[in-house]
Amino acid sequence: MWWAVAAVVLGGVAIAVQAPINAALGRGLGAPAPAAAVSFGVGFLVLLAVSVLQGQGPAYLRLAQVPGWTLLGGILGAWYVFASIWGVSSLGVVTLVAALILGQMGAALVIDATGVLGMAVREVTPTRIAAAGLVLAGLLLSRL
Repeated sequence: MWWAVAAVVLGGVAIAVQAPINAALGRGLGAPAPAAAVSFGVGFLVLLAVSVLQGQGPAYLRLAQVPGWTLLGGILGAWYVFASIWGVSSLGVVTLVAALILGQMGAALVIDATGVLGMAVREVTPTRIAAAGLVLAGLLLSRL
């Protein structure tokens, strides 16, 4: 389990570093949407190469068989990248990341409570709600 936690923490580091890099790309291109598209394009090429090198290329042949709603993750990812590029310059990295985490925590509590999107229902305890509250406090403190 701790390896998974470490991998996700490194993913969090990547999010914090990605936002200012993408913002610089947006400044260089003169607009956030093209910067987001370029960022996604580079990521697509990297993941395509990794999947093919790992022998997972045939998985792409099953794309027509997956439910259409599962492709919404790409739209949500595009919103995240665009919002980060647009917001990081005015918010700063700490406030941006705190706001992202607050949004993630709120959505995660709803998903856990309802089991929507194929997830197992998990109890939403006062402790878990308090954890989201502490993230909100961190967001507010980041603006002081």
